[in-house]
Amino acid sequence: MCRNIKTLFNFDPPATEDEIHAAALQFVRKLSGFNSPSKANEAAFNTAIEDVTAVAKKLLDSLVTNAEPRNREIEIARAKVRNIQRFGTPKA
Repeated sequence: MCRNIKTLFNFDPPATEDEIHAAALQFVRKLSGFNSPSKANEAAFNTAIEDVTAVAKKLLDSLVTNAEPRNREIEIARAKVRNIQRFGTPKA
């Protein structure tokens, strides 16, 4: 799975349209192998992004859980700790 695609479900506040679109863009880029498509493939690429965004939004809206929503700031702090453990101390 692409590292740039982040979990979007069960956050408070919920994922924004921009976050869902960004995840869809990364997914389509990964599948197609294009960072930016040629003019010949641009329409298909953009349509795929729109379709994946719509399906992802539908999925996120239909999922249910009994778990407490996650806090974005706490998750960001945890990710920073994991990155420091993985890659070493960040340089100033």
